Amino acid sequence: MKWITRSHAVVDRIACPWLIRKFVDSRAEFIFVAADMVLEKAKELDAVPFDIKGAELGHKDDKCTFDALIEKFKLRDPALLELAQIVRGADTANKDLTPQSRGLLAIAEGFRLITSNDFENMEKQFPVYDALYAFCCLKIESTKRS
Repeated sequence: MKWITRSHAVVDRIACPWLIRKFVDSRAEFIFVAADMVLEKAKELDAVPFDIKGAELGHKDDKCTFDALIEKFKLRDPALLELAQIVRGADTANKDLTPQSRGLLAIAEGFRLITSNDFENMEKQFPVYDALYAFCCLKIESTKRS
């Protein structure tokens, strides 16, 4: 399946491809275009638009696109729900939602600045989300033992 969003990705537009590849569609193809072209190109390429105004999969109220994907695909993994809070804090006005949110934003901004395109950015950042997910798994396990 093809997925399309705005270019020059920071938090949500890297976290969402990670989520999609890990939990929804391991063979997903991602397309990044100028913001004003996303919806038009989505129709042309038969791609699912995300993290763009007017798309089903976007920000709603205080939640971000990562949350919208979790809801749409009924993902119930407690560690993934924990990770969603970190991403939400980094990608919305609620920067202090979790202790990790501001750090994730800084890391995401840094990777955007040191990579030459969105595909390189994804490649370099996916291990960050793997690590955050592992951290969340550990956190969930430790709360179960308490």
